[in-house]
Amino acid sequence: MARTITHRRGYNYLSRNRLSREQAATINESFARMRHSIREKYRKKKIIKRPRTNYSGTEPVTVYVVLPLGIINMQCELVYSPDDLMSQLTTLESIGVDGITVNIWWGIVEANKPRDYNWEGYKQLFSIIRQLGFKIQVLMSFHECVVDDAHIPLPKWIKEIGQNNPDIYFKDSVGRRNTETLSWGIDEERVLGDRTAVEVYTDYMRSFRDEFDELFQDLSIFKVEVGLGACGELRYPPSFSGEFQCYDKYLRKSLEKAAETAQDSSWGTPPDCSTFYCDDHDYDSPRGTFFLKWYSQYLIDHGVRVLKMAVPLFEPAQTYVKLSSMHSGYATDNQAERAAGFYDGYDPIGTMLRWHDAHLNFTCVEPDEFVCKVEEAGWVSGIAVSGQNAFPCYDRQGYGKILEVAKPRNDPFDRCIYSFTYRGLDQTLLEQHNLREFELFVKKMHGTIKKYEDLILDDPVALRTRAGLKKSERV
Repeated sequence: MARTITHRRGYNYLSRNRLSREQAATINESFARMRHSIREKYRKKKIIKRPRTNYSGTEPVTVYVVLPLGIINMQCELVYSPDDLMSQLTTLESIGVDGITVNIWWGIVEANKPRDYNWEGYKQLFSIIRQLGFKIQVLMSFHECVVDDAHIPLPKWIKEIGQNNPDIYFKDSVGRRNTETLSWGIDEERVLGDRTAVEVYTDYMRSFRDEFDELFQDLSIFKVEVGLGACGELRYPPSFSGEFQCYDKYLRKSLEKAAETAQDSSWGTPPDCSTFYCDDHDYDSPRGTFFLKWYSQYLIDHGVRVLKMAVPLFEPAQTYVKLSSMHSGYATDNQAERAAGFYDGYDPIGTMLRWHDAHLNFTCVEPDEFVCKVEEAGWVSGIAVSGQNAFPCYDRQGYGKILEVAKPRNDPFDRCIYSFTYRGLDQTLLEQHNLREFELFVKKMHGTIKKYEDLILDDPVALRTRAGLKKSERV
């Protein structure tokens, strides 16, 4: 008689039927195959990395909020009343924001004459921030700022020098000058009184370090971002139709010297952009390749010259450099990158930052192709990568796009950015609904959000009840 075959739940196959040994063996074999297939199915499921559906338990990302650009006026005075500022900062502290970002404007502090630094407004501002225990991120801003709520020019004495010597600014092939920042061609030229541009930047940064040394020592000032070009970013200024910004006499002199080293002095003239990208592929010729490599290398050399001075000055704080990840308005993506100075992509910049113990911050964390390139270049180089938004954001959809870049769902190494800087502190953000959405975003960045908190909208009790949560969780 065949032995009884019992399913794991106790069903007796012989309770109704009598089976032969062959039939029992066949059924046993079927059960064995089924059990094996189930084990394999679940074993494979554990190996496959599924897209993230929530951010609970993810790696924490530090969140900073940028104070309004015009919070310090041209007389280096705090524009906001201390009570109003304290109220806003207290609100940010209550929703979990980690730190505050402050622009330190060269055009304000050293506005009137060389080596005459006025830090009074920043002293008052840092005192208020420090009371709430925030980390402080400062931006050494050596560029002009023109936005709706602020106009901060370069120092007056720099403007006076520029009137007599306009070649201290970048210039394109048709003679348009960009006065937002100084040309890198004067990094080592004594044309700013008795100093080079790098010496001027260094003296300014050293004065800041001496003035706020206590904040560095207790790590209240945790990060310093050093401005290296237009908008504080390491790139050439934007131009029309992809024009190269190297026609001031100092950059042209450098190009001529490089051409002599390459043993072809005819290469010492910048190309004509109207034909450079045409069908005959001037940019891909030996001369075009030489120019593009010189142009991009000069960008890296500028970063090296400034960082060699800045990184030791600001220790133990971390030093960062900002890269732009969006260059719109050009014919092609490659043309955009070449005009900005990224002929060889972003990897050489990441390598340069690693060698000088600096890290990377990129703008426009809203997803696009440029963001992926910059982010990957930083990670491959082994440096910390941070980011900030380019446009104000108040809704869950916008925050979701930022999170896609900050904590990529399908990254094979579970990498994420080191910190995020939010631009957009205003009364709109502080409205109840917008502030609630921002708080959820901060929690997702921290990895502390609970699964049910994604359901919070205008009626959290009703939504949590609908989700079937316990009464103790409905509050």
